[in-house]
Amino acid sequence: MKRKMPLIALAQIKYNHTGRHNVDRIKKYIVLAAEKKADIVCFPETCINKAQKLPLNHKLIKEIQETCKEHSIWAIITDNFISKGTHYKMAILINREGKIKGKYKKIHLYGDGVEENGKRIFVRDTDFGKIGIAICWDLAFPKLFRKMKKAGAEIVFCPSYWGYEAKAHKEEPKLNELNLLKSMVLSRAFENLNFVCVCNPYKKEWDLIDYSAIASPHKILTELYDKEGLVMSKINLNEIEKFTKLYPGKKPGEEK
Repeated sequence: MKRKMPLIALAQIKYNHTGRHNVDRIKKYIVLAAEKKADIVCFPETCINKAQKLPLNHKLIKEIQETCKEHSIWAIITDNFISKGTHYKMAILINREGKIKGKYKKIHLYGDGVEENGKRIFVRDTDFGKIGIAICWDLAFPKLFRKMKKAGAEIVFCPSYWGYEAKAHKEEPKLNELNLLKSMVLSRAFENLNFVCVCNPYKKEWDLIDYSAIASPHKILTELYDKEGLVMSKINLNEIEKFTKLYPGKKPGEEK
């Protein structure tokens, strides 16, 4: 049976963390994605206001929820949230009715963060497919993606704020880190025979990779680098079965 081909949108938005919150820009891109008939739009990590830790019932979150409801679109919003008195780097999944349908707490923190680690993977059903969520540095851990695949994830979203250490590369650190990020997105997709989407902000910082992409197991379907905008692609979920048959000895999601 053929399935609907969902239209995926990633919003590589421009923002800073020194002034006003970014909710007006987030709402603008929700509307833009909905006008283009996207089923879901994913925003980068810490997209609302990095300097402020927000409770999930904060008025800014409610504004985003109302915009999703008004335009009947799913959204993934990631920031520093407070849950039961504890600080997490957390992604929330908002449905077409503006309701929060799930929360993912980042498992793999980069360095000595002040947040608490999450403990559980995130996989949820939507009206267009089964999705997983990872956050930024989680992308470097194949086991996490294998677990999501085993739980049925067809599309994995990875909101990010991907920076790099200059000392990690002898020459052209930004270009080399960009190539490394691309390779990880494509590798996670091929390893698990599903689709992987990474979404970063556009900030023009020397150590930030302004790159967002949607990848199938075989190639980058669409990408955006070094500017603000929407990254969009239709996803053919029927290809997952095709890829599974193409590689009969490959069993994605299995532990080795």
